Amino acid sequence: MQVINFQPPQKYRPDIMFTNKDEEIILIVDIKATKSVDVNNQNNNQIIIAQIQKYLRDIQQHIPFAMLVNLEEINIFAFTNDYKIISEISLKTNDIFSNYDSEFSDKIIFDFYLETLVKSWLRDLSYHWNSDTPPAHNELAKIGLLPLLEGGYIYIQGTTGADTLY
Repeated sequence: MQVINFQPPQKYRPDIMFTNKDEEIILIVDIKATKSVDVNNQNNNQIIIAQIQKYLRDIQQHIPFAMLVNLEEINIFAFTNDYKIISEISLKTNDIFSNYDSEFSDKIIFDFYLETLVKSWLRDLSYHWNSDTPPAHNELAKIGLLPLLEGGYIYIQGTTGADTLY
């Protein structure tokens, strides 16, 4: 198990960290219940990516993937050892989460519920609890993320500052 020392003040912290079966962090996830049609969203994504890259440099640990989730898109980035983006895929949020909530596109979605759907999808990719081939299975395999998710664990940052294992 890797231990990360979060030294205050840590300005950025991921909403979810996902470890592989050997408990090495392989994915960090940032979740925002906003729509990507927002004029400032592209700038917000660039700011979040810069924060993630700084975060990775600060903790001095290679985490190979990051995911940005909003109500319209799921963007997944693969990083080099020096925190540069080497590949990126973009998925439609509705295409993924409608498999876990058939009324997803008709509801008002808040951060907590969006996080729940992200965790459901990641668990499905890891343990196939809902489907033998979860949504975006092939796309994640192409960038090398899928095999790392197999048998992994989800950690979330709670409001108390404590990490919780799922």
